[in-house]
Amino acid sequence: MSQLSRKQPLNSVLIIGCGYVGRRLASRLLAEQVSVSAIVRSEKSRDQLLAAGIEAYALDLDDTPETFVPGAHQQVFYLLPPPRSGLQDSRTQACIDCFARHGQPQKLLYLSTTGVYGDCQGNWVSEEQPLRPTAERAKRRLHAETQWLNWQQHNQTAIRIVRVAGIYGPDRLPLARLEKGLPLLKESQSPWMNRIHVDDLVSVLIAAMQSPAQARIYNASDGHPGSMNQYFNAIADRAGLPRPPQIDIREAAEQLSAGMMSYMRESRRISNRRMLAELQVRLRYANLQAGLDAIFAKSSE
Repeated sequence: MSQLSRKQPLNSVLIIGCGYVGRRLASRLLAEQVSVSAIVRSEKSRDQLLAAGIEAYALDLDDTPETFVPGAHQQVFYLLPPPRSGLQDSRTQACIDCFARHGQPQKLLYLSTTGVYGDCQGNWVSEEQPLRPTAERAKRRLHAETQWLNWQQHNQTAIRIVRVAGIYGPDRLPLARLEKGLPLLKESQSPWMNRIHVDDLVSVLIAAMQSPAQARIYNASDGHPGSMNQYFNAIADRAGLPRPPQIDIREAAEQLSAGMMSYMRESRRISNRRMLAELQVRLRYANLQAGLDAIFAKSSE
């Protein structure tokens, strides 16, 4: 067994940004008898977590009150997204400042995005790929990654960065968009799209946190990219909805949102070889068909 594959136990875990992914992560850890607490931005989200049996606190990192004491937790999952505008992630710096005042965690995992690679013209992408983000949201993520890596060099905290592909799962499918009949680019013009089921992502996050590496970056994807049309058509067929109409790229700028257009302008195929080899994760849903089978089988119960 290699050194990277020797799992280290989790004990006291703090999840910063406990939304869709964080709640499933917290539930998995609690089932494994791991002590879990979470930080969310609103009191409503806090109350929902408390009702689910998860110790939770409401905290806005845009405000950074002194009551935030993360150093008491040995392992931190930082899942909080950056602000919605600008090119920098001020929330990451606010969290780092809190660590400086109250003590450093033993380990920290930052959930980033494969968007930091930018447009790779459909080529396969490993963790060694140069980072050339084009969308502002991806530039904010790269700014956050840079802050965390710089921070790691000046303290003893081990850090992992997980660059995740598109996340899908129960209650995380584009059904509303399909119901509206919004168009997509023609298949011949559609970019490559990468995905991972939320429950497989949770497994990756736990395995990455358990790795003994001092600093490591992982892509998180099921390793079976497809076109955006294939993704939407597969969901439409399973949900009994019409497939979305297809339009030419010249029409897209007038009919699609700026956010959707930014996705359409980037094409890459994400390699998950390091994730599988080093973390020894066995994906429960190794491709889209397996994931959708499970989702729609559950919804029909």
